Amino acid sequence: MPRTNLIAALEDRGYRATAPRKAVAKLLEQKQKGFTVEALSEELPSVGKATIYRTIKLLLEEGMVCKFPLMNGVFIYCLARTGHRHHHSVCLQCGEVEEFRAAAIDKLLKEVSSDLPGQVVDHRIALYVNCDYCPIGWTK
Repeated sequence: MPRTNLIAALEDRGYRATAPRKAVAKLLEQKQKGFTVEALSEELPSVGKATIYRTIKLLLEEGMVCKFPLMNGVFIYCLARTGHRHHHSVCLQCGEVEEFRAAAIDKLLKEVSSDLPGQVVDHRIALYVNCDYCPIGWTK
């Protein structure tokens, strides 16, 4: 999947490339799996947790990061790697986040949106799974 240069994308949108943002962006661009803010904070002890939260919030608002609630109330994030409408599967064991497209879901969304009293501007679909790579019962 294509990777995004997060800092360049933020600068293109008029945001400053501060040293803490650069550190967060560099770390995120290396991530292959989902991540939590707490894990980022542990990996970047020189960057304050509030700064990490603000950077993640900015990336969410700009559509560069996706956010998913886990069953235990923790949020897991991943880089948004595609520009088209897509859905996600999130492994509850290892945090792997995969993007997928499904014509049946797209058709259902189109059908449902015609019955709503307004225009659908966005949606989120995440399927929570135990991926094939994790032994059942393994936990973080």
